[in-house]
Parts: sequence; structure tokens; C-alpha cells
Amino acid sequence: MSITVADLRAFADAWNRHDVEALMRFMTHDCVFEASAGPQACGTRSVGAVAVRAAFQEVWQTFPDAQWSRARHFICGDRGVSEWTFTGTRSDGGRVEVNGCDLFTFRDGKIAVKNSYRKNRPPLPG
Repeated sequence: MSITVADLRAFADAWNRHDVEALMRFMTHDCVFEASAGPQACGTRSVGAVAVRAAFQEVWQTFPDAQWSRARHFICGDRGVSEWTFTGTRSDGGRVEVNGCDLFTFRDGKIAVKNSYRKNRPPLPG
């Protein structure tokens, strides 16, 4: 069993629905999420289903209206890429609109690693 482009589309759709249950069904039990921002060279690294679930939910707490549009996906073997444009409004009213991508590593038909990157752009006025 392997991940398909249709699976990556469904994963992206779950992000736009803010559906953490659907997202976690795509992830391995020992999954890793490397967020685009944070104090480490990799951003912020979350390991294991409990930590990854919390990190995913934190995205929607920070940006309650978060959306990923213009998604494009491709897969090569056990790796995949999703490119997108992220938009969201922070609690202080600052609006973010940036291009980004996720680099995936797959294992046993699930996502083992989601490594997220996005452009660093100052917030737009609310």
C-alpha cells in the first residue's frame, strides 16, 4: 500500500476543514512534524502522534481562519511534495499570505514525516 496524489489532496482538504481526526488517520503512530517556524534549525519538531496532533491543532489556534490554497502535489517513491499558498489571520489582526511546501516521507502507506517550509514575509495589515 502506498500514498497517492489523491491521498495528498485529501490530506490538504482535511487541513482546510481543520479536521485533526482525518489528518491523524494519514499519519504513522511514530510520526514527525517539523513546523516551518520555531527555535530549532528544523523549526519546531514534534514527535509521536500525541505531540503531532497538538502541533496541528496549535496551527488553527494561532490562525483560526487558516487555509491552504492552490495546492499542487507530486510523489516519487517514498517521498512526496505539496506546494501551497497559506493564508491566515493572527489574533492581533495581522494577516499572513505566503507560499510554502511540505516535504513528506511515507512508510507503510502513511505519512511518517511532514516537514513544512514557507516563505518568511511580514504580516499584512488586518
